[in-house]
Amino acid sequence: MIQDENYHVWYDENSETIYLKGSLRLAGMAEYSPILNLLNDVASSASTININLTNLDLLNSSGVNMLSKFFIDMRKKPEVQMIMLASSKIPWQTKSLKNLQRLMPRMSLKFD
Repeated sequence: MIQDENYHVWYDENSETIYLKGSLRLAGMAEYSPILNLLNDVASSASTININLTNLDLLNSSGVNMLSKFFIDMRKKPEVQMIMLASSKIPWQTKSLKNLQRLMPRMSLKFD
């Protein structure tokens, strides 16, 4: 688990789901590297990855860039199925995640 007082990021092996919860306002890619490392570690061994953002209230531009990098790298792994779970009640998700899906069209984007 990666966490501080404002956010929690963890992987649940049973559901093959990476959860991001809270507000992620880290300063630059260097601070996001532990999260990117977790995403990449899971991607190296899983055939399906669910990324659950339904409780992620805020993700700043550096965080969006981190997800963009991950999705671009995942295009090299067509054998891994990607599913992103999002909330239609969180404004940044409806805008930003549809744009991220353009980087990886085979990713399934599901809004609650």
